[in-house]
Amino acid sequence: MNKVFVSHPRHMLDHYFGARASAELATFADAAYNTEDRELTTAELADAARDADVVIAYRQTPAPRALFEALPKLAAFVRCAVDIRTVDIDAASEYGVLVTQASAGFVPAVSEWVIGAMLDLARATTAYASAYRRNEAPVPMMGRELRGSTLGVIGYGQIARYLCDLALAFGMRVIVSDPHARIDDLRVHRASMDTLLAEADFVVCLAPANAQTANLMNARAFAAMKPDAYFINAARGELVDDAALLHALDSGRLAGCALDVGRAPDQMPSPALAAHPRVIATPHVGGLTPGAIEHQSMETVAQTQALFEGRIPAGAVNAAQAFRLTRFDVSADAR
Repeated sequence: MNKVFVSHPRHMLDHYFGARASAELATFADAAYNTEDRELTTAELADAARDADVVIAYRQTPAPRALFEALPKLAAFVRCAVDIRTVDIDAASEYGVLVTQASAGFVPAVSEWVIGAMLDLARATTAYASAYRRNEAPVPMMGRELRGSTLGVIGYGQIARYLCDLALAFGMRVIVSDPHARIDDLRVHRASMDTLLAEADFVVCLAPANAQTANLMNARAFAAMKPDAYFINAARGELVDDAALLHALDSGRLAGCALDVGRAPDQMPSPALAAHPRVIATPHVGGLTPGAIEHQSMETVAQTQALFEGRIPAGAVNAAQAFRLTRFDVSADAR
């Protein structure tokens, strides 16, 4: 039976892989698992997966050149997540190893998290609840309605499209800044970045993280926002200049902020921002729902089974270079 190593830290396995995926994997593969409550080092992973045909990788497991060099039997590195930025694709291709990624199963979950964050910011729910838990009597403040407010979305990918539909159902005006996206929904208005920042009551960052978008939300961007606006990041921490955001909050430039991602390890919000009184921070859980996690884990298992059955799975990144797949009777034409 073909061998698979699953790299998820033991305490993350239930949350980010799940019993159903493990049971399905066991029906066609000899699966071994990370026994540590932490990410393995590259050397430890290479040792643990030395006999594996496939590594099913946790979202944070890096795959540098050294890993592919150390695993001459490895045929595929299958990421149980969308983000493959920590995988050296060129090295994998050089050694003939297939890299795959899962599709986004967290679109509704993250979109709902954003709606919840906007409601919380607009009505000070967390602030009231925290005061009551401290046995204090909170002072009532005037809330704001989503209805009639302007939502500005930076980036118009799958999550943004779903979020825009939810926002429109709340009666919000929706504007989007994305120079590369086609917007067919007549209810959604395209805007320049400057216009979006100047008009939005809620600015939601959903742009992809790359060299062009690094620190997209910087001091200039925060200064261009309305002084009573809210900022929400549910994409990647690299999109935001944390020092600039902290200054905007300290100076009272922003009414508040919600973060599910940041520059701390595992895309967590940075401690300095998470502790700020105007910030609602959550530990990168926007996509942590059973439906979202199972979508990706079950897709990952299906990708692995396809390989063992001689098929190139959906989500393959470098199939043409993956010459080690010949052991599974995957033809060059299929690759």
